[in-house]
Amino acid sequence: MSSDTLLARHAEALALFTDRVHAVGPGQWGDPTPCAEWTVRDLVNHLTAEQLWVPPLLDGASIADLGDSLDGDVLGEDPVAAWDAAVAAAREAFGAPGALKRTVQLSYGPTEAGAYASQMVSDAVVHAWDLSRAIGADEHLPAALVEFTLREVEPYAGTLSGTGLFADPVETPKDADAQTRLLAQLGRKV
Repeated sequence: MSSDTLLARHAEALALFTDRVHAVGPGQWGDPTPCAEWTVRDLVNHLTAEQLWVPPLLDGASIADLGDSLDGDVLGEDPVAAWDAAVAAAREAFGAPGALKRTVQLSYGPTEAGAYASQMVSDAVVHAWDLSRAIGADEHLPAALVEFTLREVEPYAGTLSGTGLFADPVETPKDADAQTRLLAQLGRKV
């Protein structure tokens, strides 16, 4: 996949999640999500922290270098503004000349930045559905993002529930659409 295509998918995924963050009502931040034990605020905090990791990792920092600096609440008093700032910084970092050709040091070892960006796209897409379900927004995911995420996660989807971070896959009818198959592989009931 070309860098331009990857950056386009990244921008689309972040725009989708941004749309959902901006749709969260004042009384919804404490509502549950499909992610076990996470509220809407916890979910947005998770994605915001992930975006905050991008610039330092692309600049050569390791997870050990950053320590626990991005643990806990990164949203502060204005979760929407915190998300918007984190997204802008992540997009700028991935869009810098040569950024996708770099190697980043993730928890499981050195990873090509392009692969890291692909993982970030997939995470934003799936969590956009989680956030949509939690706040009662449109749960439809754009087809291009669903197909991208399916290609990203299918090779390792079967091992995800063993990590403790994902529920067991959910069975789907043989004629299930791509979005339903994607979400079911990641333990989500549509």
